Amino acid sequence: MALRELMSRVGSGPKSAEDMSYEQAYEAFDGILSDDADPTTLGGFWVANRWKRNTPEELAGFLDAMRDGSVEVARPDADPVDCGANYDGKGETALLGVAAGLVAAAAGTPVVVHSGDRVPVSEGCAYRHVLSELGVETDLAPDASAEMVDSVGFGFYDQSRFNSGVDALRDRRAAVGVRTFVNTVETLANPADAGVHLGSFFHLSFAERIVGTLRESRTSNVERAILFQGLEGYDDIRPGYTKVAEWNDGAGELEEYEIETANYGMDFERDDLGVGDVPADSARITESVLSGEREDEFADAVALNAAVRIYAGGDADSLDEGLTLARKTVAEGDAAEALDALRGFEP
Repeated sequence: MALRELMSRVGSGPKSAEDMSYEQAYEAFDGILSDDADPTTLGGFWVANRWKRNTPEELAGFLDAMRDGSVEVARPDADPVDCGANYDGKGETALLGVAAGLVAAAAGTPVVVHSGDRVPVSEGCAYRHVLSELGVETDLAPDASAEMVDSVGFGFYDQSRFNSGVDALRDRRAAVGVRTFVNTVETLANPADAGVHLGSFFHLSFAERIVGTLRESRTSNVERAILFQGLEGYDDIRPGYTKVAEWNDGAGELEEYEIETANYGMDFERDDLGVGDVPADSARITESVLSGEREDEFADAVALNAAVRIYAGGDADSLDEGLTLARKTVAEGDAAEALDALRGFEP
């Protein structure tokens, strides 16, 4: 069914719109990725789906069309935790995922991160910008990214290299001016084909939809997902209370709980993690935390976020255990060595 024909189904308003089947959603996004869509029709289709709110079945169709037709998977020998934060990034607080991922990697939990470059609509700081500030090569072919994972324990996949079809939509997405389902499914691209996904959400109902998407997908190998209400929508734990949704494929049910930073002896608020220049300041914070020079709220936040990654990867039975391991890894210099190895990596 052509995209214009589908508009009569999804574009009749938030109350009367009908849902698409998996096959219709797959075909629609496959056509979009093939650059077959009229720009006006495409914009209307994206906005209509935003009003309607996509079902897990629809999102699975979009996801699988992307993974089949656009994503180049490069699987490392390691089985990393896939960190799929919102690609449109952060604009006010430090991005902690590079530091946290390197601590987790040094502690024995491989981590993969992926992002684009100034993705609409926020066009904020993402993983690649902090890594570039640190002097890490980010313009890597997918095979080189997989090699980075196996060499360092931490790997970066660049959207323009592994998901060129979605990367080519950037200008059209910017013209629409609102988040669309593309913002959702690109975070689930999973270019390393990892079995564990760590992601973020704004509302708990969205986390339930993501888990439903992973269940309905015919291309996803994710068997465990931990999603939380991240700071600025990114995959950084919020100061204070953070809602968490955990799903294990064998168990089937979604487990919901909260992380309270005060329970780990951490006394800081959102404003304490604010920075002026997110890429540059985040890079400097990463260096100082991993070297052990810093013992403030940023060091605490990095340790807790590393603990979440270690726990997600199954290398700790609890966040307390993961936190102890994270702090030990920094104190013994292993995290700083991981940063050195990442900077020195050559494919």
